[in-house]
Amino acid sequence: MAKTGPGVVVAGLTLAALAVVALLAVQAEGTAAPAAAATRPSPGPTSAAPSASATAEPSPSALPLPSAAAIGATRRVVYSLSAKQVWLVDPKKDPQVLAAFPVEPGSVSPAVGSYTVYSRSAATTGTDGRPVEHVVRFAQQSGTVFGFSAAVDGSTPSADPHTKTGGIRAGRQDGQTLWDFATTGTRVLVVS
Repeated sequence: MAKTGPGVVVAGLTLAALAVVALLAVQAEGTAAPAAAATRPSPGPTSAAPSASATAEPSPSALPLPSAAAIGATRRVVYSLSAKQVWLVDPKKDPQVLAAFPVEPGSVSPAVGSYTVYSRSAATTGTDGRPVEHVVRFAQQSGTVFGFSAAVDGSTPSADPHTKTGGIRAGRQDGQTLWDFATTGTRVLVVS
């Protein structure tokens, strides 16, 4: 048997360690990273919103899908109140998480639970007086309507605490992606 020097042993151990790290990265990508999808900056007020599809590229900056929302055979929008994040999930796709992005909640939050998209509007005026587009409504509680939308000017300001609003704002590109995905009847799962 040929004798190997310490450099060869170190190189072999390094390659083995890299292989293990690569394997763990692939496994992690199969579970957590698909929960992330492009966290994109919103176009400015003079930018046209590009057409976005619900198959955005995964982004390491997006949060992983909450484990409580990861199981299920239903195509759904998952909205985390604490993370201020939305995931678009289709269990028939691989990866199941088609897009994920941050949102800015209204001054009132919907109760944790399962809802269904019941109404959509291509364009209207939000409760804050701003023109909004891609409005996807999924709940009404105590006189407040809850839904996702995007401001036409691309802004996602914090909600005025003095105005009762259930509008959940996304950037324009993310709003388009959610609009394309969440047709009437789509399940919306609100988690803490």
